[in-house]
Amino acid sequence: MTAGPRLRVVVIAPLRFPIRRPHAGGLESAVWSEVTALRARGHEVTFIGVRGSDFVERGSVFELPELRWPRWSSPDDERYPPGHMTRSVPALRRALEAIAARPGRYDVVSNHCLDALPVELAPELGVPMITTLHTPVDEAVAAAASRAGSDGSRFLAVSEFTKRTWAAAGVESEVLLNGIDPDAWRAGRGGEDLVWFGRVVAEKAPHLAVDVARRLGRRLVIAGRVGDPVYAERVLSPLLGRDVRHVGPLDPARLATLVGRSAAAVSTPAWAEPFGLVAPEALMTGTPVVSFAVGGVPEIAQASVGMQVVEPGDLAAMADRVDGLIRQSELDRGFRASIRASALARFSLDARVGRLEEHFAALLGDSPVLGSGRVDEFSS
Repeated sequence: MTAGPRLRVVVIAPLRFPIRRPHAGGLESAVWSEVTALRARGHEVTFIGVRGSDFVERGSVFELPELRWPRWSSPDDERYPPGHMTRSVPALRRALEAIAARPGRYDVVSNHCLDALPVELAPELGVPMITTLHTPVDEAVAAAASRAGSDGSRFLAVSEFTKRTWAAAGVESEVLLNGIDPDAWRAGRGGEDLVWFGRVVAEKAPHLAVDVARRLGRRLVIAGRVGDPVYAERVLSPLLGRDVRHVGPLDPARLATLVGRSAAAVSTPAWAEPFGLVAPEALMTGTPVVSFAVGGVPEIAQASVGMQVVEPGDLAAMADRVDGLIRQSELDRGFRASIRASALARFSLDARVGRLEEHFAALLGDSPVLGSGRVDEFSS
């Protein structure tokens, strides 16, 4: 823990899923980790999130309704059910109005919501806001940022790639990489199987990992929540068998154990990943990674030990790189330890939250509400 002011922070979560383990996806995992780390460092966190989230106060205005899907429709990650606009967004507005009604109660807002409303209302809250950009450009959010102007939110981006794409839409930001908890993602001893983990959706393309595994004659374990039922049923399920298993979503401890006992992790994004959390998570366990070079992924690989990238869709090259990293692990007993050490240096959650605190301090230094909610000092 570093010396600094203890702050009262409002964290706004995305509206699609509860923020709890097992995590619905990388975004939810990142938000959960931020809240946990801020509280561990002595900050008071008020959480705005969906009912069932670990940190939300039950029955309060900050507990937002869960999404309700019609009986004839399967939940997926591409759409929202009709109640999103009639229930979820109005509830979010009420939560933000509660913040605005008592601005002296809070120091800063850390916004991770994908809806434009927090950015739109930022000038009216009386509490400075930092919004983290986790996704490709959302036109509604960019428009809200433009309308809010200099009185609105400041922005952080999870990669240089994300920073550039949002800048092209008129939203300037600074880069703050996602962080991984090394205590949750402990070093593993490796193994024989390959692993693919993440949301089971077309844009993540786990079926391509099956091809890679079969080229190498290795078993593949797929772990993750089905976010696209049609894709899972029509594309992935027919490929499952004795050499390819889908074990579903796992709690963080079981997932980290699975990844740590794997020979290598295969990442097959079929879209421009804004960051790609699975790569540093695998690296933190000492497991080498090969991924397609899309979006912000090359930035992760660029200065990481044990990670390589190939051109999107080049499965032969991916299989060759996976094989090479596995052979290196077998020949060099210290290779996995070097992978983890590199990940610790670049992606430590503690370091990320320390940088976030610096952004909070800079924001408060420019804010007319400086010091409104600082309640004491904590020591290292």
